[in-house]
Amino acid sequence: MTLPGMDIAALRKFLLKAGVDVDGELRVELISGGRSNLTFKAYDDASTWIVRRPPTSGLTPSAHDMAREYKVTAGLQNTAVPVATTIAFDAEGDVLGAPCTVVEFVDGSVIRDQDELASLSDEEVTASAHGLVDVLADLHGVDYQAVGLGDFGRPEGFLARQVKLWAGQWERVKTRDLADVATLHAALSAALPTSSAASIVHGDFRIDNTILGTEDPAVVRAVVDWEMSTLGDPLSDVALMCVYREPIFDLVLGMSAAWTSPRLPSADDLAQRYAATSGRDLASWNFYLALANFKLGIIGEGITHRALLGSDSGSGAARAADATPEFMSAGLRALRRSH
Repeated sequence: MTLPGMDIAALRKFLLKAGVDVDGELRVELISGGRSNLTFKAYDDASTWIVRRPPTSGLTPSAHDMAREYKVTAGLQNTAVPVATTIAFDAEGDVLGAPCTVVEFVDGSVIRDQDELASLSDEEVTASAHGLVDVLADLHGVDYQAVGLGDFGRPEGFLARQVKLWAGQWERVKTRDLADVATLHAALSAALPTSSAASIVHGDFRIDNTILGTEDPAVVRAVVDWEMSTLGDPLSDVALMCVYREPIFDLVLGMSAAWTSPRLPSADDLAQRYAATSGRDLASWNFYLALANFKLGIIGEGITHRALLGSDSGSGAARAADATPEFMSAGLRALRRSH
């Protein structure tokens, strides 16, 4: 069977050139595709790897995105942050016609929706959420200079750039006018914290972007999907994780997400656990919550915008923008609590 975006013979040569022993026939299966990066499982008689590359058509991530994912994963190899062992990176796209990364396969469970979450007991759900928060605190505690990621982003001015970036994105994807967007944009610009910490940020941290231990779901075997990672303000990562807990986020994802389940600890509980584990003060916390709501509302709008243009954005994409007014209102409420 032919797999679009995959050349097994070329991949085998690439692995051998990278010093990887290939024992017997190399087999490859597609794990996930669509508009996101294509993910393949490659395996021989002794080992298993994960190969990722941009999609073969549509809104293709740049080579820079693949390089970013590989660079941060490589940098975190010998830290407290669990990541897959990096094997090789083809930056030029010589192997598969597009840049690709190869990492070791990590065995475990990926919990995406509430049906999958149902396989865990209440105690396991709480323990896994706490484990996730602790891993995020570990990520933010990494000395990014020491692990070779000092040039991974520009933490200075990060929050101001985020506000400007998402306001600009709104102008590109809006499907109607919403007064609250401009109001929240202005309020965020006026409420920027005077100081900001700097760390590696994941940019999309929640349960479905991790691999949990099958026997013990409190153990995070690996954090995955690093395309949005950079150097920035750690509290922006925490606030986004907390706002992802809102049930309205299901509209954006087009499913009953595991992370929005009422079985998990509340957003406030997660934030307090992070503060206790990391030792960080949640100063200007309402600003960060407002910024996260601003971002998610615009992401939802963008999904619907692409669906209206005929892009295959998945089930429920046309309704994703229904969440936007609620996120904007929530952001404004958060800022009002600051006064």
